[in-house]
Amino acid sequence: MNRIRGFVTRNWYTATPAAAARWLAPLAWLFAGATAMRRAAYRRRLLRQVRVRVPVIVVGNVVVGGTGKTPLVAALVDALQTRGRRPGIVSRGHGRRTRDVREVQASADPRDVGDEPLLLTRSGAPVFVGRDRVEAAQALLAAHPDVDVVVSDDGLQHYALARDVEIAVVDRARGVGNGRLLPAGPLREPAARLAHVDAVVWRDGIAPPRTNASEFAMTYEAGAWRNLVDASRTLQATALADPASVAIAGIGDPAAFFTTLRAEGFRGRAVAFADHHDFTRDDVAFPGAPAILMTEKDAVKCTAFRDPRMWMRPVRARVDAALFDLVQRKIDGHEAARNARLPGDEGAARV
Repeated sequence: MNRIRGFVTRNWYTATPAAAARWLAPLAWLFAGATAMRRAAYRRRLLRQVRVRVPVIVVGNVVVGGTGKTPLVAALVDALQTRGRRPGIVSRGHGRRTRDVREVQASADPRDVGDEPLLLTRSGAPVFVGRDRVEAAQALLAAHPDVDVVVSDDGLQHYALARDVEIAVVDRARGVGNGRLLPAGPLREPAARLAHVDAVVWRDGIAPPRTNASEFAMTYEAGAWRNLVDASRTLQATALADPASVAIAGIGDPAAFFTTLRAEGFRGRAVAFADHHDFTRDDVAFPGAPAILMTEKDAVKCTAFRDPRMWMRPVRARVDAALFDLVQRKIDGHEAARNARLPGDEGAARV
């Protein structure tokens, strides 16, 4: 699977479309047609779009895989709370073994709720998961009537849930890859979709302006390494530099994590897994490894079989406060507009 994933990634993220991308072009054209028809159906109200009673902010992307949405959601929720808002979070809960709509408790099994939603419970905001974002948002608001804004972790393409603010996250290093739609490239929607969101957030630095949206840079601030068994311990530099140590990553871009570790003196073995990989005890056995390093997202799935060799590093998204100012203005404006509408006028989301 790692070889297949590596092959696909190399073909998607090349400056010039590779042969595989050209062979898959007809399928990409079909995908593009289906995507355009679906968006048009929502725009013309042939498909029903549901607007819940509070403003909705969607943080998503136009490519397949991780781009750093979840850390941004956590930062956005923190900013909203600081400004007196009571946000709630909805997410698909990718990779979970359950299919119902449910609230995520901090003690939940990540296999039942998903790794990223479990991480987001640390924000203190209520979190609900469900494939249908409308059902998840409605369940959230029914259980927590004090919530006054919903933040959707992913769901840019889930048009059934009307939204008031759209934020797209793009990895500056990988961008939109070869610029082609699935399966010839990584795009879920044409790159031109970025011109119609409210804000584009570039992970790891700002890119040259290329859309009509407001653009912001996002960087990660890494915290101190934390031992999964004893939080009072400190990771020694000798363990980081030991060739027998192992780093694992089951995230959208494992290479980025490993590159950061190498720059800090890591000299061990790097093992990549698929995004949202459901870790088992055997996956992380690594006999003889003095230290096993992982991301915070991976750590939540290793808690059940953690051992003293396991270390995780939390990260925090840093974004210009102007992004949060923009979001505040838009949700305040939409609330004022909603209050001015006649009863029964549901309005329509921009898609």
